[in-house]
Amino acid sequence: HLKKLLEAEKITEFDKQVFHNNLEELYNLQGKCERIKNTPFPRQYAYFSTLFTWLFILLLPFGLLDVFEEGISLIEGSVRSWYLFMMIPFSVLISWIFVTMEKVGSNSEDPFEGRINDVPMTALCRTIEIDLRDMLDEDNLPEKVEAQDHILY
Repeated sequence: HLKKLLEAEKITEFDKQVFHNNLEELYNLQGKCERIKNTPFPRQYAYFSTLFTWLFILLLPFGLLDVFEEGISLIEGSVRSWYLFMMIPFSVLISWIFVTMEKVGSNSEDPFEGRINDVPMTALCRTIEIDLRDMLDEDNLPEKVEAQDHILY
């Protein structure tokens, strides 16, 4: 197409070279994006993060035991006998937070697969397309991608 525009004298040789360089850069960037998408997440990272999370959860009650034992000496009355058992809900709460963080991390390993929590690539691409076509003063612009069931894909 650039050759036809040059032959029709609608662009100069310099313009053709600029267009060619821009297209070459676009192809290079597209290749880089494809490499990012296709690069696998290291399995050892996922494995060890899960392992260390569960190790932390198993050792957490022992770490809290000393703190709660010190608190018993400060409390008097009938609450004192139940104070040590309060360690259980605190351990469960802290463990739940760490398990949730680990699950969020594992769900974020492949952010370009089109799942619920992934990067909304279709919506991003459509927005870029609309902006570019608007810059070209086109009239028939596509509709923006809307969320389906409160999820933007």
